Amino acid sequence: MSSAVVKYSREGPVALLTVDNPPVNALSREVRAGLLAALARAEDDDEVVATLIVCAGRTFIAGADVSEFERPPQEPHLPELTLAIENASKPVVSALHGTALGGGFEIALASHYRIALPATKVGLPEVRLGVIPGAGGTQRLPRLIGLPEALRLIRTGESITAEQALSMGAIDEIVPTGLTAAAVDAAIRLAGPGSVLRRTGLLPVASTDPAVFDEALRQASTQQRHLEAPLAVIEALRAAATMPLGPGLRRERELFLERRASPQAAALRNAFLGEREVARVPGLAPGTPTRPIHQVAVLGAGTMGGGIAMCFANAGFDVNLFEADAQALERGVATIRKNYESSVARGGLAADEMRSRLSRIRPTLQWPDLANADLVVEAVFEDREVKRQVFEKLDAIAKKGAILASNTSYLDVAEIAEFTRRPEDVVGMHFFSPANVMRLLENVRTGKTADDVIATVMKLGKTLGKVAVLVGGCDGFVGNRMLAQRTREAWFLLEEGALPQQVDAALVNFGFPMGPFAVSDLAGLDIGWRNRKSRAHLRKAGVRDCDLLDQVCELGRLGQKTGAGWYRYAPGSRAPLPDPAIEELITAHSRARGIARRVISEQEIVERCVYSMINEGAKILAEGVAARPIDVDMVWLHGYGFPAWRGGPLYYADQIGLAKVLDTIRQYADHFGADFWAPAPRLCELVASGKTFY
Repeated sequence: MSSAVVKYSREGPVALLTVDNPPVNALSREVRAGLLAALARAEDDDEVVATLIVCAGRTFIAGADVSEFERPPQEPHLPELTLAIENASKPVVSALHGTALGGGFEIALASHYRIALPATKVGLPEVRLGVIPGAGGTQRLPRLIGLPEALRLIRTGESITAEQALSMGAIDEIVPTGLTAAAVDAAIRLAGPGSVLRRTGLLPVASTDPAVFDEALRQASTQQRHLEAPLAVIEALRAAATMPLGPGLRRERELFLERRASPQAAALRNAFLGEREVARVPGLAPGTPTRPIHQVAVLGAGTMGGGIAMCFANAGFDVNLFEADAQALERGVATIRKNYESSVARGGLAADEMRSRLSRIRPTLQWPDLANADLVVEAVFEDREVKRQVFEKLDAIAKKGAILASNTSYLDVAEIAEFTRRPEDVVGMHFFSPANVMRLLENVRTGKTADDVIATVMKLGKTLGKVAVLVGGCDGFVGNRMLAQRTREAWFLLEEGALPQQVDAALVNFGFPMGPFAVSDLAGLDIGWRNRKSRAHLRKAGVRDCDLLDQVCELGRLGQKTGAGWYRYAPGSRAPLPDPAIEELITAHSRARGIARRVISEQEIVERCVYSMINEGAKILAEGVAARPIDVDMVWLHGYGFPAWRGGPLYYADQIGLAKVLDTIRQYADHFGADFWAPAPRLCELVASGKTFY
């Protein structure tokens, strides 16, 4: 009997096992059990000579069922299924289309023949979730393609095309169309007289220089620093090279279970599942209608505006790119073209696709050209008065029902909405620079933003390939509000005895890709300086402030673009070099402020920079600016480089213990005062009740 998700049928003498578990045929317990039962039925059927595994819908088995991630593994386990496939007495063929990833690809590897459509992609991406393949992937793939390629693919989690897989030997055949019919023919051919089944697990692993493992370890230590799963991958593949299949499978399973139970895997699962969770907006009814978006307009052709225009053009939207100044518009279009040309030169974009995307971006100096836009995204200078002028103009010319979005990083979107007569149509869409690269999109609602506007911008985020997080209005929203705490502490640490390279090294060792001072140099110090000056009126008299950024910028040191900022840069190089001039400036500043410089530990640097953010995150939750801890964490994971293997700032706080975090914050409050270190009431409440953020 067929199960609900695995249908058993016959095509002549071939048993068809059809997986139908939408949307991606995930390997749920029901699918595993259904395949195992159907395979046994085919084995027992004397009229069946071969078995074919196919999938309904748009894809082959695309991986594990994410709903099972947080539950103990349920029988039958996947290794039992893959072993049954490989040991079947009759040929088993896997017909691949869409994606065959993780456990789906492990099923294919255990089969006796693999046939695919040209657009198929295959891979073992488990390392990205902090685990390794656990159903034979590390043992069977190297037997088909050799150790060097298997090490590279499994260690990085890279997916490859059907053509690449065929050339390596990971699959056996590609057919342009008629996949099922071709797979049936292949199955009958394999069952024919004189045909010998090629069981992957019985193939030898081609002899390879043992140094390949040393090189893999070197690459893992440099390219995947901090991550534990790549090291387990290497160990599992070492077992494949030195053991028969049975012991190798047992060693793989041991390593898989160790990794599955590890804190890193739990944190990476949080990061992975969070992308789905933030798309479900609390309080917004499922099925809330969205507004149709066909024509988009972007105001401002600077770095941010140009990047936003590219985002929409890349997703197939027509974009009017408006700039009030002809020369600025020309520079903006030239930058867009240069960015696309760089992608073509790197091989990441075809030349004809570049031309297609450029054709969708229509530069204009005329306000009336924006009148028919369904969505207008403003990306002009971060100044309240400039925003007022822009939105009053948009209110006058934009068609009824158009969504008016501001890309502001800090300003009050509710106030911007009141510059119009249609505040219900106004929303924040805070892209991150470079907008055509960074995945985060902070969508900012006001108390008057219409539900269909919220639903539309959240859906647009997915269309643009972004991780869209809905937040409420406040100074800096979620990301920049928390960043301000880290930045303040980083500056104070310089005053007290640290140097930029020391602060940066501590946070890179923590897991950030770059430290705050190197990031500032990359972005341009004038950006932060301009923001600091525009917010000078918010500083309170008598409250500690650090003006080191002002001093550095006043020297004309604006970062990489001027060859010097917090660091110096050799001509043509982006490598930050510690600069004695900066050390002298910082030391003189401390002396002038009467601050005795001291040795500051890496632990203190990390605690002050990270715990200050956690404390602010607790305030953000209590105020309702973010609805859930996962919203805060996804902002930091996708917008600011917080290490995914730590799960996000609030997840990390739970892992190390909120009581420990609170105790440390209180110590800093005693030492530095309560102006910046007063513990968040929400944090105190959680500790008192024995609860956590999650």
